[in-house]
Amino acid sequence: MSDTAPHPIPMVDLTAQYPLIRGAIDDGLAAALDEARFILGPGVQAFEAEAADYLGCAHAVGVASGTDALHLALLGAGVGPGDEVITTPFSFIATAEAICYVGARPVFADIDPQTFNLDPDAVAAAIGPRTRAIVPVHLFGQPADMPRLQALATHHGLQLIEDCAQSFGAAIDDDMTGSRGVTGAFSFFPSKNLGGYGDGGLVTTQDEAIARELRALRNHGSHRRYYHDRIGYNSRLDELQAVILRAKLPHIDHFNDGRRRVAHRYSEGLAGRPGLVTPHEDGIGRHVYHQYTLLCDDQAGRDALMERLAAEHIASAVYYPVPLHRQAAFGGAEPVHTMNRNGPGCPVADSTAARCLSLPMYPEMPDADIERVIDVIRR
Repeated sequence: MSDTAPHPIPMVDLTAQYPLIRGAIDDGLAAALDEARFILGPGVQAFEAEAADYLGCAHAVGVASGTDALHLALLGAGVGPGDEVITTPFSFIATAEAICYVGARPVFADIDPQTFNLDPDAVAAAIGPRTRAIVPVHLFGQPADMPRLQALATHHGLQLIEDCAQSFGAAIDDDMTGSRGVTGAFSFFPSKNLGGYGDGGLVTTQDEAIARELRALRNHGSHRRYYHDRIGYNSRLDELQAVILRAKLPHIDHFNDGRRRVAHRYSEGLAGRPGLVTPHEDGIGRHVYHQYTLLCDDQAGRDALMERLAAEHIASAVYYPVPLHRQAAFGGAEPVHTMNRNGPGCPVADSTAARCLSLPMYPEMPDADIERVIDVIRR
């Protein structure tokens, strides 16, 4: 037996895809540096047009981060002080932070136990007289149940704002996530399905008036230099990040197919293992596996599995250990802002947070590493 420790398997290897896009990135960066138009330059404009075309949206507006994208998407949809916005408690905090940024109040509706996305029945139970919008998150790359959520929004006259931070390239029938809501918000954090080499974000809409408003909001409330129609923000997508994103965008379907390859091999190799539930594809949309997240029987089993993987130099992570309705920023265990289909609280989110575990996931993950992860878990 060799005394050499096995090589580490990271959650994501951002260097693996660089050789494929190195030429396009180097050429694009050189051109941007020669042009020296770094703020809302030609690269940003070109990326916005290309992203809008890919996503099937009339307009795409580049912003400085995914959190800013959510913030401006809510403002563009007209959400503001005194409004209530129904969203999921099982997401990164930015989803609910952005609701607070516009002066609205988040109301957390429980999640579906299989997809981890918003449960439409819980959303229906949470709708009240001050409800203005619904913000579904296409969590881990699995599209939310948009047909039912759209029907609810239409029936109650609510705005539907999509959090697409983890779902670039996911689709429902022929519609990409981000194309069905009044606005959609994307993140280009480096580890995302389409990631930059720093922060960046995008807001999508089919509405020309909203797009015009978003372009002003990201640029100090200005449509024309030094003329400011309202208080805005400094939230512009960086020209150099646009170069990176333009180099990656033509490969996004290939990258997502790679993620699905890894996910399906995990699911095949772990099928039927006692104490584990592998991710569910509900058939509503094409899952693009930003994360591969399984469930253990209980928290003790989850923590023991993490320790075993770590001992074998295999990374794993918990997304998310504390659901939003239990975060101190939103009042801790306060149940007033929560709802499931039967009453207050988010028991499915609570249970999922205690049992979930995400495995290494990136498009270029070698088959041998996938098999090693499976083997350690099976043992």
